[in-house]
Amino acid sequence: MDVILLERINKLGQMGEVVKVRDGYARNFLLPQGKALRANAANKTRFDAERATLEARNLERKSEADKVAAALEGKSFVVVRSAGETGQLYGSVAARDVAEILSAEGFTVGRNQVELNTPIKTIGIHNVTLHLHSEVEISVELNVARSAEEAERQAKGESLTSADAIYGVDEDALRPEDFFDPEAEGDFDNE
Repeated sequence: MDVILLERINKLGQMGEVVKVRDGYARNFLLPQGKALRANAANKTRFDAERATLEARNLERKSEADKVAAALEGKSFVVVRSAGETGQLYGSVAARDVAEILSAEGFTVGRNQVELNTPIKTIGIHNVTLHLHSEVEISVELNVARSAEEAERQAKGESLTSADAIYGVDEDALRPEDFFDPEAEGDFDNE
């Protein structure tokens, strides 16, 4: 199906271009979202008449996205989640969670603007890309930790996946005598 794009769409084309797309992509996404019109003579004249307003609206959206991007530039957000000793989360941080964290901080970002191919499942510092506009893309840092204190330690560059980091215990210095009494009497044989 041939469609006229009403805005720039990544990997597809610029505003005003007539492109050929799959029928389902046009019917289920581009047309209902108002991102394209069917390519016919009536819609072509309609687009030419509305081109100035569409470009003005696109420029306004881009300037708003630029403002949000400037405010988000270099920001780091702390995400507190429960995790095991190996750093594996008991759940995950998905795009919805990232959008909620950003909205709690006062930024209006939808979950469809968060590019997260797979959910975050480990503690650590992760970079997440946000598509605020088709021409504005920014990366923010998520510090996923078990507590706010661990997030601070992690931000300084410390790894929190060993027992030493979690409990303050040096694993190499541990000896069996620290846990068991070698003088203990008793029959430990299974004979």
